[in-house]
Amino acid sequence: MVKRRYSNLIIIITGLALGAFSAINGYADEVPELPETPIIPVTDVYHGVEVVDNYRWLENGDDPAVCNWSEAQDAYTHRVLDDIPVREAIAKRLHELYNESSPEYYWFQHKSGEFFALKDQPPLDQPLLVKLESLHDLSTEQVILNVNQLDTTGLTTIDFYVVSPDARLVAVSLSRSGTEDGNVHIYEVATGKPLPDVIPRVNGPTAGGDVAWTADGSGFYYTRYPYPNERPLEDLRFYQQVYYHQLGTSISDDPYVIGKEFPRIAEVEFETSPDETHVLAIVANGDGGEYAHYLLDPSGKWTQVTQFSDMITKAKFGPDNALYFLSHKDASNGKILYLPPGKTELPYGLTLVTDGEAVIRDFLPTESKIYIRDLVGGPSQIRMLDLADGSQELVPIMPVSSAWAMMSLGEDKMLFKNSSYLAPPAYYTYEPSHDKPLRTAIYVTGPADFSDVEVVREYATSKDGTKIPMNIMRRKDMKLNGNNPTILYGYGAYGISMTPGYDRTLSIWLDNGGVYIEANTRGGGEFGDEWYKAGNMTNKQNTFDDFTACAQYLIDAGYTNPSKLAIRGGSAGGLLVSAVMVQHPDLFRAVVSHKGVHDALREELDPNGEFNITEWGTVKDPAQFKALHAYSPYHNVVDGVHYPDVLMTADENDYRVNASNSRKMTARLQAATTSEGYVLLRLSSGSGHGKGDALSRRIAQHADTYAFLFDRLGVDLRNQ
Repeated sequence: MVKRRYSNLIIIITGLALGAFSAINGYADEVPELPETPIIPVTDVYHGVEVVDNYRWLENGDDPAVCNWSEAQDAYTHRVLDDIPVREAIAKRLHELYNESSPEYYWFQHKSGEFFALKDQPPLDQPLLVKLESLHDLSTEQVILNVNQLDTTGLTTIDFYVVSPDARLVAVSLSRSGTEDGNVHIYEVATGKPLPDVIPRVNGPTAGGDVAWTADGSGFYYTRYPYPNERPLEDLRFYQQVYYHQLGTSISDDPYVIGKEFPRIAEVEFETSPDETHVLAIVANGDGGEYAHYLLDPSGKWTQVTQFSDMITKAKFGPDNALYFLSHKDASNGKILYLPPGKTELPYGLTLVTDGEAVIRDFLPTESKIYIRDLVGGPSQIRMLDLADGSQELVPIMPVSSAWAMMSLGEDKMLFKNSSYLAPPAYYTYEPSHDKPLRTAIYVTGPADFSDVEVVREYATSKDGTKIPMNIMRRKDMKLNGNNPTILYGYGAYGISMTPGYDRTLSIWLDNGGVYIEANTRGGGEFGDEWYKAGNMTNKQNTFDDFTACAQYLIDAGYTNPSKLAIRGGSAGGLLVSAVMVQHPDLFRAVVSHKGVHDALREELDPNGEFNITEWGTVKDPAQFKALHAYSPYHNVVDGVHYPDVLMTADENDYRVNASNSRKMTARLQAATTSEGYVLLRLSSGSGHGKGDALSRRIAQHADTYAFLFDRLGVDLRNQ
């Protein structure tokens, strides 16, 4: 039970001016003053505990006073960042890294023998939707949709697309300005011309959206959020249900199909059988990893196949319309179940792959095999299981790499994507009769050079004795002299794993003597369900202890020292770095939090907050409130502490993490810190939570982030 009382209106003008001074690499002598930030105390009472919130007024992003404050903060931030001498050179190099790289293809679909994909083609802000007749001949490419022509501002993006079974039509969800509020449009593949059918409110932030075509391509099932006249305003981003649209008919005639029994925080996506006769609705219970499955058969009947309690995290159709499930029930690392065609209850299922040392993350059934993608503490492996005799063998992939996006090419052939920290992504085909995968023409090249970089895996010891892996990228000739500028990155939530991934922008940091580390903290999924559960809900402090231990290890091992160490994270990782900063302010020189959660007590009240209760907990539960209050960064800032320099980024159109988190945390830190450094807030509008960001906006944010880190950690830019 939460009770709230408002104190007498006391406005205290803090008017914090951080002062003009010369920075490490030569800021201008005069720096503009920060805007004045009134204190208007509001007291909440949670389970008998009084919690004072001095900056509740900053939550209302529509309030003119908040808008003025935000604009002043952003102007101050850009004045500071623009005056950093290396920023221009960093921005120039970033443009080279992107614009001189080859196009990148992703999100492949295979229909009627043809391939479809999204294609990033710098300097275009948004991807193209293309068709390819062959993965080995890019000259066969045809552009179906170029949203850069639809919207020259670069703010319209593709949320998802689904090709019809006959490859004649494609359904595309389009949203604008980072909102992820997508309407589905239908395009002819051959001509790129739109059909008059436009379906509103199909996609949204957090819960997403999806489409599943009928076998003859005459219509499709789609997810839909409530219309304004159907539910109250506060419910319009919840209660996702399934409807059906027949092409050429009015959307007002679209019948409801299923979903009234789904939870308020349902997140629905579809799997379609290879012959397009069956549809599986995969229903997530928010973001906590619970799923239920509903099967549509050719007669039009929906049957619930699994419950949330079955701990099924993935489901796939086999070539014969059999169902395969990845289950974590009594199997922390996962097991694969088989449900024969015609059966719709799990008790009929057979266990094909039992729980083992590797963590099963995905699988792909083919005619006589199952390809299984495992995590081995972060890096991937792909196993090939023979369904006839149960024998297994490994598919050769790059060492210490990530493999994903497995897709069937018929018979026992498959396509997959592979990359590492040092090698850019490439697509490969594989079939059992070949010794090794064959690289297709779909691969990335560019000017980033990692030839003098190595990746080493080292372990920190957390507070409770748990060994925490880190993947450390460093120059091969680097000396452990305790003085290397270092970035430690983390996430640690939702069972999402930090896996080897190629980031061309890191070459800027590494080429200038920096060290970059990704930490595999608990809360991720690197070591299975137990590793994840040890870092969520009331166990969340373990994630922060793990990350802190990694920072301390880097100092003790001679990589760096607190004056040369920065931490960085985004979204849940933004909460991670701000919580660790507040708990251990003396360990770091700089902190970058991208679109992070900082007020953990009020996150569940935000537009999508209820989806996250299954991950973080709720203040309505006494034990969960106690844990949330103990680590909530905003509530644990202490006056008079020397905090590190901070750069926070946020977007006013972010419906996953409310920008008010960053506004309030910025105000609190600016008022509390005794540092003569900076607490900067970089605000934007039009990028949302990051999905579908325009390339030009991504480059600008990277330039600001690296300029801030170069300056704060005293890094000289070489070869300008």
